[in-house]
Amino acid sequence: MSELASDTALSSSPWRSFVKGCVAILPLSLAVLPWGLLAGSMAIESGMTAAQGVGMSVIIFAGATQLAAMGMIKAGAGLVAMLISAFFISSQHLLYGLTMRERIAPLPLRWRLILGFLLTDELFALIGEPREKAFDRWYALGIGLFFYLFWIASTLAGAVAATQIEDLGSYGLDFSIAATFIVIVVPLIKNLPTLVCVLTALILSVVLGYFQVPSSLIIAGVIAMFAGLITSLIVGDKPGEKS
Repeated sequence: MSELASDTALSSSPWRSFVKGCVAILPLSLAVLPWGLLAGSMAIESGMTAAQGVGMSVIIFAGATQLAAMGMIKAGAGLVAMLISAFFISSQHLLYGLTMRERIAPLPLRWRLILGFLLTDELFALIGEPREKAFDRWYALGIGLFFYLFWIASTLAGAVAATQIEDLGSYGLDFSIAATFIVIVVPLIKNLPTLVCVLTALILSVVLGYFQVPSSLIIAGVIAMFAGLITSLIVGDKPGEKS
């Protein structure tokens, strides 16, 4: 009974909500297609088979982490270094989980596990902000599952293409990463702490990258999060509030 009570009143049909979720994520799915192709091609270039590259997308399902791991494999990095990098690169998911905790906690364990695995930047961008309407698990599942399958398919396409086209990464596919996050982040800038966080990350990533500081993106991201937190404590803004 509690399961039914938590479903949104927007639609009496779970299937309809699921399809709406699939449609909602379609633009962002198309935006990360070059990213998936790049992940597949990098898997081949790092010495993996196509099956191993696709398997990484099936199991890990984290684009930035996968690309970093493949680059480190190609460079001969150790397992511990890859695990540490993966932790920091994916650390934003801890914040996503805390933000969505109140909305996800009432769901049965199987739903929490499924949606937790499917949680990505794209999924959070569409359902992460608190809203007055009830949380629709089927809508969220449609978003997450469609994006998951699309990511796997694009990785497979990239792995296959890499066997036919040399140096696929030289075609500027990595620009899709920046473009995708611009689309995700800009609509979320609604208060001063968020703006400070974004600008800090932007400036530091450029400056540290210019001076070739190791792990520049990770450093920029961590400092930016603290900058946003400190700004929030100073001005008293809460997430989701407009300044």
